[in-house]
Amino acid sequence: MKNAIITGSTGMIGGLVLDYCLNSDDIENVIVINRRSSGAKHDKLTEVIHSDFTDFSAIDSHFKNQDIAYFCLGVYTGAVDRETFRTITVDYTKSFADTLIKQSPDAAFCFLSGMGADQTEKSRMMFAKDKGIAENYLLSMNFKQLNIFRPGYIYPVVPRREPNISYKIMRFLYPVYKWIYPNGVITSAELANAMFISGVKGNQRTILENKTIKNLYSFTG
Repeated sequence: MKNAIITGSTGMIGGLVLDYCLNSDDIENVIVINRRSSGAKHDKLTEVIHSDFTDFSAIDSHFKNQDIAYFCLGVYTGAVDRETFRTITVDYTKSFADTLIKQSPDAAFCFLSGMGADQTEKSRMMFAKDKGIAENYLLSMNFKQLNIFRPGYIYPVVPRREPNISYKIMRFLYPVYKWIYPNGVITSAELANAMFISGVKGNQRTILENKTIKNLYSFTG
């Protein structure tokens, strides 16, 4: 049985990953690092509320003896200003990864990135550039297992309040997009399950594009 640490468990994908962990016989203990309570209760769950995601030194003991880390934290483009977006996307990732590899150097790291992440770091698109920077930093750390997930449009299987009009339109048109461009869309359940399985069972692929993620889900069930 394994120990898992999750950040972003109050979000769409992180919440599903947490559910998979709590309901799996392969996971013994789960620690979630959040800025606000997830509301989840379980015998094997420890929730740590922490405000400064650029510095985990005050709670670094919770990063010890971890086998899997699921980094599901993110922010929608347009939801915050440019500087804050960079801080959340890049700086939070670096701080979490630095703390993890120091306390649990053998842990598998499953990172939620996105389609179009640009590892040249030259893209004019904020999302692509910053995700590329975050990916490059993780790649430089030589984790024993690093899985970078690059989903396309994520269809929420659980109804939610969409963050903006673009997502409302995408949700409405999802059946059309799924028919026209099946490799560019994925459900939240498919993505979360693929991340969960990669952490628990192991996955030698470092970069997993949307099509690969969907095939992984289909193969493993």
